This record gives sequence, C-alpha cells and structure tokens, in this order.
Amino acid sequence: MAGDHIMSKLSALRTNRTFNFSPVKSRIITLIGSLACLLLFTVSLHAQDPFSRFRSFGGGGGGRSGGADTLAHRKADTITLNYRYLDSSRYLKLDSSVYDFSRKVPQRPTWINLGNNGAPARNLLFTPRMSSGWDPGLHAYDLYLFKVDETKLYNTTRPYTELGYFLGSKQEQFISVAHTQNVRPNWNIGFEYRLINAVGAFNNANTNHSNIRLHSWYQSKNKRYQNFFVLVSNKIAAADNGGILNPSDLDSATYTNQATLPTHLGTGLSRSSSNFFTTSITTGTHFSNASFMMRQTYDLGQKDSTIVNDTTVIPLFYPRLRLEHTIQYTTFNYRFNDYYTGSYSLDSLYYANKLNLSYITPTDSFYRRDKWTNLSNDFSIYTFPDSKNPQQFLKLGASLELLKGSFDTSLGTTILTPHRLNNQNVFAHGEYRNKTRNQKWDVEAYGKLYLNGLNTGDYNAYISLKRLLGRRIGYLQVGFQNVNRTPSFVFDGASSFYLDTAKRSFSKENTTNLFAAFEQPRIHLRLSGSYYLMSNYAYFRDYVKQRQESALFNVLQVTAEKEFVVHRHLKWRAIAMLQQVAGSSPVHVPLLTVYNQFGYEGSLGFKNLLLDVGTEIRYISWYKADGYSPANGQFYTQDTTTLHQHLPDIGAYMHFRIRSFTAYIRVENLNSMAFKPLGFGWYNNNFVAPNYPSPGLLIRYGFFWSFVN
Repeated sequence: MAGDHIMSKLSALRTNRTFNFSPVKSRIITLIGSLACLLLFTVSLHAQDPFSRFRSFGGGGGGRSGGADTLAHRKADTITLNYRYLDSSRYLKLDSSVYDFSRKVPQRPTWINLGNNGAPARNLLFTPRMSSGWDPGLHAYDLYLFKVDETKLYNTTRPYTELGYFLGSKQEQFISVAHTQNVRPNWNIGFEYRLINAVGAFNNANTNHSNIRLHSWYQSKNKRYQNFFVLVSNKIAAADNGGILNPSDLDSATYTNQATLPTHLGTGLSRSSSNFFTTSITTGTHFSNASFMMRQTYDLGQKDSTIVNDTTVIPLFYPRLRLEHTIQYTTFNYRFNDYYTGSYSLDSLYYANKLNLSYITPTDSFYRRDKWTNLSNDFSIYTFPDSKNPQQFLKLGASLELLKGSFDTSLGTTILTPHRLNNQNVFAHGEYRNKTRNQKWDVEAYGKLYLNGLNTGDYNAYISLKRLLGRRIGYLQVGFQNVNRTPSFVFDGASSFYLDTAKRSFSKENTTNLFAAFEQPRIHLRLSGSYYLMSNYAYFRDYVKQRQESALFNVLQVTAEKEFVVHRHLKWRAIAMLQQVAGSSPVHVPLLTVYNQFGYEGSLGFKNLLLDVGTEIRYISWYKADGYSPANGQFYTQDTTTLHQHLPDIGAYMHFRIRSFTAYIRVENLNSMAFKPLGFGWYNNNFVAPNYPSPGLLIRYGFFWSFVN
C-alpha cells in the first residue's frame, strides 16, 4: 500500500545519517516528496471510495445534524471503524470535525511552549503530579510523547490509513502516518509514526522528534481469551539556548533578524539545517524512552448466541470471572550536554551565575544523564456482578516492579564513575467500575498502596460519581482523590540532575483534590472545578535550588467551556480558566486565561464540504511565570519577573474537509505586528517565560488524508 511504501522509505533514510544535503537540495527533495505524496493520494482516491458525509459536534451548520462528531460513510463503501483504550471497554468513533487544530498537532490551547514546536512545554492550568510510585521527574517534553495508555485499539471491517504532512515558516515540518486493519475478524493490528522537525525563530532552538507506536488486539473466536500488545518508542532531540540575553534586543536595530539575537547558551553555533535526516545537537537535550506492554486475559462465564437468520448464528459470551496478566518493560534515557567543540566554547559565566559552577571554563564540556529501566509484572482478577454488563466489575491485583538506574556526570575531561541503583516496588491495587445499564450512573473507584521497595508507603485513592440528571438538565460529576507520593527521583541526591549544592531530605508529598463538573451536551456547555490542598510540595526555585513547602496551601480552579451559535453558521467557542492560590505558596498561576475561537462553520451549499474559517484569540493575565532551566530540564518558580502580554495571542485559520481530505491553513502570532521603533515588522513578541519570547509571525499549511483500502 502507499502508506507502507512511504513509511519504509522514511525508515530507510532515517537510519542513514551520513547524508548531508545542502539547504537548497533539501528543499527540492522536500518539494518532490510532497508532490509524490499528492500523486499517490490522488491515485488512491480514484481507486477507492472514501467517506463523503460528516456530522458536526456543534450541529446547526451546513445541513448537518447535531450530536457527536463521528465519521460517516457512503452506502457504497460502508465501513465499521471503532476504537477503545486499553483500560476501557467503551467503543468510540473517529472525530470528523476540523475546527480543533490540536487534535492533529500537539499544540493545545491551554499549553505554552518555549517558542518552537517541540520545545519544552507546560500547562497553564496548575496540574500537580497525581500518581504515586516511581517517577524520574523529567517531564518538560511530555506533550510530544506517545504513551501506552493513550493507544487506540481499533476494530474495523476495512483497512484504514491516514497520512499527514505540514510545512511552516521557521523551517518547520510535520509528518504523520497511521494505519490499522483487521488481519482477521478477531485480530486487529496497526501502527503510527510522527515526526516533528523545526529550526525555530531564535538561535539554537531546533527540535527533531520522532515517535513510533505498534499495537495489536486479538480475541479468540470463543470470546474467552484476549491479547493486547503495544510498543511505543519516542526520540526527542531539542537544542536549548537558555533564553535570549536581553529582552530589549527585540527592539534593537542591530538584530533585525531574530535568529541572530544573543542567547545564554549556544551563541556562535551555526544555524541548524532544515533537513531532518541530519540533526545535530551540540547544546541541548536528548531524551529517548521505549515501552513494551503485553496484556493477556482469560474469561470464565457463560456461553450464549444470537440467531440472525436460518444460516447465521453469532456466538456470545458473558464473563463472570477474568484472569489478567500484564508485563511491561520501559526504558528511560534523559541527558543534557553542552560540548566544547573548538569552534564553540561554553559560556562559563552562565554556569557560574546560574548553576553555581564557578570553576567551569570555556573549554570544558558539561554532561548529565539519568538512565532507567523498569520491568513490571501485574496479576489481576476481575469479577462481573452483572454478566450482561461488562462495564460493571471489581478488580483486585498486585504488581512487582524491578528498577535499575544509572546516573552519569562529566565535566571537561573529568568523567565520574556512573552511580547505579537496583531496587524494586511491590504494590497492591483495586478498582470498581459501574456504568449502569440504564446509562444514568457512572461510578469509578480506584486504590493503590505500595507495600515494599523504593516507594514504600505511597498510595493513591480515587473515587468519581457521575449521574445523568435528565436529558434536558445534563450530567453532574463529583469526585475525590488523595495521593501520598515520594517526590520524583530528580529530588534525590543520587540523580545526575540534582544540581543543588546542599543535599536535602524530602518528605512525602500529599495532595488532596476535590473536583466537580457539570455538562449539558445539548447546549455545548461544560463547567468544572478543582480544589487542591497541598502539603510538602516539592519544587525547583531558580535554576538549581530544590525546596519543599511544608506549610499547607490550596489552589482553586474553575473552568467554563461553551459553544455559542451567534447566527446560523457563525460560532463562538470559548474556554475560560480562573485560578487562585491561597496560603504561603511557591506556585504562581495566571488569575485568568481565556481562549476564544470565532468564525464561520458550514458547507457554503456544497454537499461534501466542511469549512471552518475564523480567528483565535488567547489572553493570559499578568503573572510571575515559571522560568526554565535547560541543564536539569525543569520549569522553576521565580518571584522577580512579572510577564504580561503586549496584546493577546492572535491567529487566523482556514480549515476545510472535502470527503476524506482535510487541509489546515493557519497564520499565528498576528499580535507580533509592530510599526515602531524599527518600522513595520513582526517583533512585538509576547513572552511565555523569562527570557523566552514567542516567535513572530508563523504561517502553517498542510493536510491530512484518510482513505479505506
């Protein structure tokens, strides 16, 4: 198939890293590759009968009915395409809406990154780590990772493929390939591939990320046995410049090209090539992780069957008891390096002033790495009180984790012997779920307790109740969670990224979260709130200082999401987040964050067209935004710099879908337009963190094409 052929070519090219195309040749090859992909897609479109009709989540536009956004198909080429997640038995449909760009590209409206696609990113909504047990503590690139628990496990009657390709200013490229098919009626396999490559607007800010996911779901013909297999691999490469030296340089006539602005790290390094086959990071982060997971289940219960006609009988099986075994092997390799190359020297003042390493010289090299492996085995037993309701069950289980860590440090020609750690965790867990057969109650309760090992005494308790109050009223959810956890391992003196001069002992963090949500799908309204009560909160202050807040403090969050139909096809979608911190707290959050999307959604009278065109505006109130320390990959709290937006972030977009072809054309950061002091240009940059400005004008365009084989 075309998708398999393209994927094999990409894989072959990526393994040969000796290629060194010039920028002109690289662009020519990129153009030829794009035209070849378009030709293959066109041939596929004529050879197949793709989807032709779509329904909008918002409803009321272009003759489409309301309800969930699901993929619809022509009668001549019907296809059943459902998916579920690993820890859920609920089947979902693919979304056909096109207004939300973040569903295709990791660029969520409530997140900020440090000026480039693939750069360190964080959520503007305060989100403490609500999981107990082992955690390495290096999460600046979590937004760009494929994860096992987010894998979609499909069931489809026809092979399905989606190909995506994007180009953007600042030499940005994005490639995605996804394919799934049932090789047998009871066995589905699939894969996903994603590449993010961007040079960026500023010096030494290039990124190159690749993600691969393989998955399989097998069910025996008698419905008793199931096998789930997931393999994910993530490779992150990101240069780190430490931010620009002087924010006022943005208005300086000396630096009309923002790529020449002096930065804390990497100044003097040559501009990175846009060829994603030859990425080189002299000063920056390399992060790779892989996870292999296989889960097997065997059910005991009662057989049944459904007679369709005189010749067709469908076998059924109702489980009463399930035995489950899950084995998972995970690798984690995170490193930061700043190499002396002869032509490039380290900024010794940066290391002296920021990291308290006054003895480092320009001819030294700085290197830190934490490397982990985790082998876990879990055995669980399920019971199903109602044999005909698989979404009601009680689960009890126990797990064993075998942990191995290696921590490397080097400075100049001095290479220290890696420190190694071997440990384990033993924990028990239980879970109860019940989605009632009348669909009115949805109950989830979960508990985990660490009995022995590295994280002894950690626990996690969670309960959520959701009730349908009536179709005209909506859904109400209330819940509670309490987590007692060992601070992430980066707060342990054994970690290579523990850069503080004083080795401290950290107590267990305890976080309580009370939450509630109200949802009314008919009017597209969702209100939610969270109240966090924090104790022994561990955090980074400045570049290397690691501290723990022993005093209690709390954080209140209220979020409102609403879609308004202003007039027929004119729609306004809004997200407003209000946050307030009380008590002696190191946490700083914006009081108000508002994201608005306003535009036209309809078909312009064309049967197979779905068009969204309009503007996006994001406002973030003044606050002391967290800084970022590249050497240990951490966002840190600071009290000296208050960030405010010159103007809200403003963008314009045109997204459209014709049958199974979707195109995105976007212009972002229109707010960076300026007329003085340097005349007309795009240098009125907003800042997302101290010394980290957002880029100027960005133009992005690309497509996603899905088809049935």
